[in-house]
Amino acid sequence: MKTDPLLEPFALRHLQLRNRIISTAHAPSYQEAGHPKDRYRLYHEEKARGGLGLTIIGGSTNIAPDSPSVFGQLYAGDDSIIPWFRALTSGVRAHGAAIMCQITHMGRRTAWDDGHWLPVLGPSGTRERAHRALPKAMEPEDIRRVIYQFAEAAKRCQLGGFDGIELLVHSHLLGQFLSPLVNKRDDDYGGSLENRLRLTLQVVEAVREAVGPDLVLGLRITGDELTPGGLTASDCVQVAQRLAETGAVDFLNILAGAPYDDLGLAGWVAPMGQPSAPHLSVAGRIRQAVELPILHAGAVADIATARHAIASGQVDLIGMTRAHMADPYLVQKLIQGQEERIRPCVGLGYCVDRVNQGKAAVCGHNAATGREARMPHKIQPSAQKQRVVVVGGGPGGLESARVCAERGHEVVLFEASEGLGGQLKLASKGKTRRQIWGVADWLIQEVTRLDVDLRLNHFAEAHEVLALEPDLVVVACGGWPTLPGDLPGAELAVSSWDVLSGQARLQGDVLLYDELGDHAALVCAEVLRAAGCQVEILTPDRAVAQDLGPTNSAVALRELAAKDVRFDCFWSLEAVARDHQRLAVTMRHVLTGQLRRLEVDHLVIENGTAPMDQLYFDLKPGSRNLGQLDQAALLAGQWPFLACNPDGQYLLARLGDAVTGRNVHAALYDALRICKDV
Repeated sequence: MKTDPLLEPFALRHLQLRNRIISTAHAPSYQEAGHPKDRYRLYHEEKARGGLGLTIIGGSTNIAPDSPSVFGQLYAGDDSIIPWFRALTSGVRAHGAAIMCQITHMGRRTAWDDGHWLPVLGPSGTRERAHRALPKAMEPEDIRRVIYQFAEAAKRCQLGGFDGIELLVHSHLLGQFLSPLVNKRDDDYGGSLENRLRLTLQVVEAVREAVGPDLVLGLRITGDELTPGGLTASDCVQVAQRLAETGAVDFLNILAGAPYDDLGLAGWVAPMGQPSAPHLSVAGRIRQAVELPILHAGAVADIATARHAIASGQVDLIGMTRAHMADPYLVQKLIQGQEERIRPCVGLGYCVDRVNQGKAAVCGHNAATGREARMPHKIQPSAQKQRVVVVGGGPGGLESARVCAERGHEVVLFEASEGLGGQLKLASKGKTRRQIWGVADWLIQEVTRLDVDLRLNHFAEAHEVLALEPDLVVVACGGWPTLPGDLPGAELAVSSWDVLSGQARLQGDVLLYDELGDHAALVCAEVLRAAGCQVEILTPDRAVAQDLGPTNSAVALRELAAKDVRFDCFWSLEAVARDHQRLAVTMRHVLTGQLRRLEVDHLVIENGTAPMDQLYFDLKPGSRNLGQLDQAALLAGQWPFLACNPDGQYLLARLGDAVTGRNVHAALYDALRICKDV
């Protein structure tokens, strides 16, 4: 059989990689005091155990005090990180993968009011909208200091046992000097492309001198800023050629775009609804221009696209970074001929957006990612077979059934509707969020493979559940949409679920009131607009989609704005009344109390869900744990069921929206930690 091009080995100078699939540098915000301790190490070890060729850790690892962390980066500006580096590199290398570290100075792409409260640096005083600081234009002394700090951080990486170092140029300090969008200097570091490249070349020279010839050295650079007035494709080819001519550089990692605002970031780290691998040809252009190995990552979520990138000769190594967050055993499954079993990255963007909201990254689809100390990626079989009944075929119920079936238990799943997927059937309506169905698709495929007894069109009652003599019952019935109970005239409105399910087919002017600030109202607005409605989204929050992170919100709101959907903030609903054939909606400004009246054809309300919990309360008295979980044990990843009722016949748990309205990740995480030890 012909070798899969993805599985062919590759040499980065003297460094032998076992295959072409890599995880590129990113900052999952698992650091502790700027150090990669156990959580950070275990996360990268799992990917190495899963078979990838190279992992580049330490996305945006800071080298200096005036480059403070704003999204959970490591800090390599002093020697205290070296022991943690050594533990990390030893752990990853023990599983056969190579490991590198990315280092950077953020320049203006950080905040002045964090860390040591030092002025933010930049080539000029040009402000970045994303991070909002006004930078100090660097003096020659600042430039010399930063060059030295790059070299010192590189030596620490070498002492930490890394196979190589990647300098982050794109959008950070070095890239800011390169970009005419940012660099307005008139000295030796501004003006011509050669001048703007000067600092990068000086850093490369200093780093190579510091680490000697034995460490692999690469740069992550822009192939095209794709922005008027920015670096052009031709500029970037010249930069790549000039770097290759130094003889000090071993590889180039190419990406594209200008992540200087939310839409720019979304173009760089794309959420769902964006094209697959949009910048592959940009990397291919650089590969044709230089003799250096070319790496690339950017919305490469599936094996077919990654294979095409390598087989077509556009790149030498392909990054599947978020794909490895969804399934760190991606390569192992490929090697074993189980490509169809890879848990897919569907572009939820939950990982990236949480980091940009100051939280630790989690995969919206895989609850074990980042929790490797307590949650397993591979479910181990149980020594004793049990009978498990799951009620509800949404993501939480499907994951419960999958985990219990992987344990070897006999599983019956009841679903009241004619199909599985739960609220994901509604969430995948419209165009922008359609890919979210991939979560349900994979879970359905897995429970089918595991021979779970699926009983559809069956609204399970307590007596039917008990007739199966279960050892464990998992209630994952989800929730039901609610309308504000204290809103006069609420009965004249419809819920977003009514629209997304097709039960309410509306025409005319629609006011869509969003109490939650999440995806649901945006998907609903897209569906309404596609049906020909004129739509205005109203929210009491200070921003539309306030709970969403920058990439998801930017893309979704751009699509709606392009369709002439209107947005209005700081307004709450006060009353609704019938006015002839239309509705009169009274609103109150949440800051001033001002009242406003609007006439529309329809009012749609997104107000979250109330739990469907009747079955849980019917089953609670007969359970051994009275439905209760030991919270401390649950958090520690241990057996969570309490012994409260010695007369009980079964264990009982409820999860996800059957407890209270949350999101798909919460339901999946509940399912994994409740069921993994059953």
